[in-house]
Amino acid sequence: MCELYSKRDTLALRGKHIGSEANDLALRLAQQFTGHQDVITLDHAYHGHLSSLIEISPYKFLKGKDVKKEFVHVAPTPDTYRGKYKEDHEDPASAYADEVKEIIEDAQSSGRMIAAFIAESMQSCGGQIIPPAGYFQKVAEYVHGAGGVFIADEVQVGFGRVGKHFWSFQMHGEDFVPDIVTMGKSMGNGHPVACVVTTKEIAEAFSSSGMEYFNTYAGNPVSCAVGLAVLDVIEKEDLQENASRVGNFLTELLKKQKAKHTLIGDIRGIGLFIGIDLVKDHQKRTPATAEAQHIIYKMKEKRVLLSADGPHRNVLKIKPPMCFTEEDAKFMVDQLDGILTVLEEATGTKTESVTSENTPCKTKMLKEAHVELLRDSTTDSKENPSTKRNGMYTDTHALLSKRLKT
Repeated sequence: MCELYSKRDTLALRGKHIGSEANDLALRLAQQFTGHQDVITLDHAYHGHLSSLIEISPYKFLKGKDVKKEFVHVAPTPDTYRGKYKEDHEDPASAYADEVKEIIEDAQSSGRMIAAFIAESMQSCGGQIIPPAGYFQKVAEYVHGAGGVFIADEVQVGFGRVGKHFWSFQMHGEDFVPDIVTMGKSMGNGHPVACVVTTKEIAEAFSSSGMEYFNTYAGNPVSCAVGLAVLDVIEKEDLQENASRVGNFLTELLKKQKAKHTLIGDIRGIGLFIGIDLVKDHQKRTPATAEAQHIIYKMKEKRVLLSADGPHRNVLKIKPPMCFTEEDAKFMVDQLDGILTVLEEATGTKTESVTSENTPCKTKMLKEAHVELLRDSTTDSKENPSTKRNGMYTDTHALLSKRLKT
């Protein structure tokens, strides 16, 4: 990070306790430095649980009773699989960036000024989205032109997870360096520690306001020791290279599963950040929401923990510990293969694999899978905010609710 920022200015760091605090401080830095208030965020984005962050997290405020604040502007997620501009578009990066440009122009025409654009370097809760090449550069150009700053949220995706680079924003090119970077979670390997990194110019603008930033536990020696130990392990155990090697191995295994199982619509990701987009129909790309919920619970029974996310909660999120091995990857994929096979047979979905003769146990599994999915078939594949609370379905017919009550 120091090497990246040395090309522009002196580095300024501020220790934090949790990622939400880091993002909250990033917003304050941006608003103080620019003198503006408005923030552009991505659709389905999540940046933390503080009130200031719920306001800029459509992943949260669109599901509750809160309404979008006037100073918050939501840009389309740069999703080239099921978004507005797909992979067959001649220039999806420019098309999605132009949406941000239009938001800026509309805001300015109403007398509003942009303080910041904030985004995860790879969107996690939005469905494991990898922005098209060149998107961030173009967005940064438009945001800077409007007097705003670019905030990269690396809380979930930093510290070598992408393999090829230590920071996920680096995969967007050497000509892109955010104005502010936030980090947390993996920084302490479970211990609560986070950090904000920015330029000296932005940091001094904040301190000159006279409002000193104070946190009782910020920069405490225990958290600093933990953070240094994590960095040592990442380096000594070559976990960044492991993320690259095992991630590539896992991706290839999953691509073979995609060729075999019609429920898999897309495999996307880099390093140990991978998403499996489940669909009922490849041409229409209809989200397989009920199937995704079924799979994560069946995988749990096999001692593999996954979760489903994205706007339709149909994307299986794979973000394992960075010590994940090829043996672990193969075990996970083998379990997924078995569950998908039973599920597709139960629902009459064709697979390319040759099924073995039904045993009593397998017949029971088929019936159970079919019954569970029938119970959930009345639920709209597109998530209804009124049927969800805290990320869990409350509809009595939903599979997740049924599981929780048994």
